[in-house]
Amino acid sequence: MNNSMYSRKNTARAERLQRRLDAGSVATHYPEVASIVVSMMYTQKGVQKSLPRNVYFSPSSYALFRIDCLNKECVDGGFDFTQVITGMIRNRRVTSKGNLSCEGDGPSADHATIDFEVVIQYV
Repeated sequence: MNNSMYSRKNTARAERLQRRLDAGSVATHYPEVASIVVSMMYTQKGVQKSLPRNVYFSPSSYALFRIDCLNKECVDGGFDFTQVITGMIRNRRVTSKGNLSCEGDGPSADHATIDFEVVIQYV
């Protein structure tokens, strides 16, 4: 790996960490939330088998509801659940289902998608 690529990866990593720190915790922003579970079926173009994946947010988790893309060739990708989750909390909804496409750049357009279900438990 050359120095400029190494430097870009370190810069990106530092920016991700700063975004997490800036987001604060789930408990700080949403004290009424006991847990959030995002269950998804990850599908990547060119791969026949879908991959089940669960991501858990507790009160001590960062209030950053973005989940990284699993495609190793994806650049700045992921799935942003911010609007889904904050809308659910605002309306005190318990479940929501849908699908999202990866927002990143990769080897081809629409390289990864997920079908998801979000379940929130309140205190």
